[in-house]
Amino acid sequence: MKPTVFAVVGCGLIGSKRIAALPPESTLKYVFDIVPANAQRAAQLVDYPVTVASTLESILADKSVDVILIATSHHELVPIALQAVQTGHHVLIEKPGGMCLNDIERLRSAVGLAGVVVHVGYNHRFHPSLLEAKAIIESDRFGGLLWMRGRYGHGGRLGYEKEWRANRSISGGGELVDQGSHLIDICRHLRGDMELVFSETQNSFWDTDVEDNVFFALRPRTGGFAWMHASWTEWKNMFSFEITLEKAKIDISGLGGSYGVETLTLYEMQPEMGPPPSSTTTWDESDASWTLEIEDLIAHIHDPGHIPTGTTLDGAIAVWEIIEKAYRT
Repeated sequence: MKPTVFAVVGCGLIGSKRIAALPPESTLKYVFDIVPANAQRAAQLVDYPVTVASTLESILADKSVDVILIATSHHELVPIALQAVQTGHHVLIEKPGGMCLNDIERLRSAVGLAGVVVHVGYNHRFHPSLLEAKAIIESDRFGGLLWMRGRYGHGGRLGYEKEWRANRSISGGGELVDQGSHLIDICRHLRGDMELVFSETQNSFWDTDVEDNVFFALRPRTGGFAWMHASWTEWKNMFSFEITLEKAKIDISGLGGSYGVETLTLYEMQPEMGPPPSSTTTWDESDASWTLEIEDLIAHIHDPGHIPTGTTLDGAIAVWEIIEKAYRT
């Protein structure tokens, strides 16, 4: 199998993470950013020559490029992805995949005509703690789901309210779109299709036209319940996700880096009940989720029968259906 050739459009923080996570058997051919200095810095992240493209069109015209990774702000995601699929390129588009549900549906229609593969970058599915949690749930060792509880929060910084994520015309929404969409995708990944049963958005602190906190509840169609809170007023970055089964509890905290050491603790109920014995697994600071997500995309490209772990456009549409219903509520 020949090496997969990539181009990266959007070379900020996430685009740079994507470049650093490219599998060793792949090749980065182009980088492009509307700020040329960003692209020039990104080109230095690999130890071989990379072309700093002066236009997006020059990348789209190159049929040797297999996959275009799109890591721009939200309002540019679908316009660029549409051009990429219409010129025959596979795409990894960063979450949430667009500005609204209609965006993603337009992209799905174009993908169907072009016959290419498009995934949406919800990399949290590939964090080791969540991979382990899904394996535990699917083993059926501990019975069915009772409930899930998730909390995900940014620390905030001076000028946060002036950043692009707080501008609805660029982001499409506030914290529900930002970290809340990850929580929705995790719930769907673990337990399948969900129904929104409650939501409340708040402007608790930041003076913006988008929410800085969102509380919402989901009901999996397979049973159980999920209560989620995403926040821009956490003051310290944090991630916590709890899963209670009939005979065990899974407690996940941290995502590495500023979110703390990634840790999973499994509490196993005993026949006599009482305080359960526990086992804890921790993972080092290296984050393999970005690489695993790209490898999953490559596998899907080369094997149409591959069942992807990553988020497809259908999955991203399901997330946006919940987001838009929450905003209407």
